Amino acid sequence: MNTQFHVRGHFNGLKTTLLFAVMWAIIMLIWGLTGGRTDTLGIYIGIGLVTTFASYWFSDKLAIASMQAREVSEQEAPALYRIVRELSARAGKPMPRIYIAPTMSPNAFATGRNERHAAVCCTQGILQILNERELRGVLGHELMHVYNHDILTGAIASAMSTIITYLGYSLMWFGSSSRDEEGNRGGNALGILVAYILAPIGASLIQMAISRTREFDADEDGSRLTGDPEALASALQAIERGVHTVPMPQTAGTQSASALMIANPFSAQGLSRLFSTHPPTEERIARLIGMRDQMRAAGIAPGSVVALD
Repeated sequence: MNTQFHVRGHFNGLKTTLLFAVMWAIIMLIWGLTGGRTDTLGIYIGIGLVTTFASYWFSDKLAIASMQAREVSEQEAPALYRIVRELSARAGKPMPRIYIAPTMSPNAFATGRNERHAAVCCTQGILQILNERELRGVLGHELMHVYNHDILTGAIASAMSTIITYLGYSLMWFGSSSRDEEGNRGGNALGILVAYILAPIGASLIQMAISRTREFDADEDGSRLTGDPEALASALQAIERGVHTVPMPQTAGTQSASALMIANPFSAQGLSRLFSTHPPTEERIARLIGMRDQMRAAGIAPGSVVALD
C-alpha cells in the first residue's frame, strides 16, 4: 500500500488569488470614491491588519474557547487519538491537540496557525452518530484545513472584508472628500449609496466564495489522505441530518466558529445560502462519490493513500 502523502496545491488556489484580486479592486474603487484620502485607507488597512493578526495568531484559542471545548486525554478518547495519530503520521505532520465540545449538535473543526499549533475539535454529537470509518473521513478533512493553511487564508479574507465594509460605511457617513466647482464637499449621491449597500454585500459574497473553495479542497485532499472518499460522503450525509435534528444554539461563540466547521451548523435556506460559508452538502457528496468511482476504475484499494495526479 502506498503510504506516502504529499500536500499539494490546487487550481482552486488560482481561483482564490483571483477572488482576492477582485476584493482589492473593490477596496481601491471605494477608496477612490472617498477622494483617495490616504488617512482613510490607512485607518481601515490598519484595522484589517490587526484583525488578521489576531484571528490568525490566536485562532486555536479563540475557536476552542468559543465552543467551550476541553482538551481530552488518550484514555478518554482512544479512537480519536488512534485516527488522528495515524493520519498525521501519513501526512508526515505533528499530531494536533484533541478537544471535545459539549454540544450534541454533530460537527467538527480544526484550527491553528500552523501544524505545530493545531487543534482538532469534535462535538459530543458527532461522536455519537458516526462510526469509526466515517469519523476518520471527517478528521482527514479537518487535518487538511490545517495542512493547506486555510486558517491564514480565512483570516486574510475576513480582514479584507472588514476593510471593504468600513470603507463603504465611511462613504455613507462622510461622503466623498472631492469638491464640486463651487467648493462644496460632496460627491455622487447614487454612487455613495451603491457603495454603502453593495460593497459590504460584495465583500461577504467573495469571502464566502473563498471559504467554499477551501471546503472542496479539504474534501478532496482529506479523501486522498484517508483513501476513502465514500466515508466522508456518508459522514456528511449523517451530519446534515443531525444538524437539522439537533441544531446548534446560535450564540456569539458558535457563530464565530461556524465557518471552521465541517458543515454549516445553522439552517441556510433560500437567499441566505448565498452567504453560506459551506457549499451545498449534496454537491460535496456528489464530488466525493465521483472520486470514489475514479479510484475504483483505477484499481486503487480503499484505504490507500491516493498519489498525486
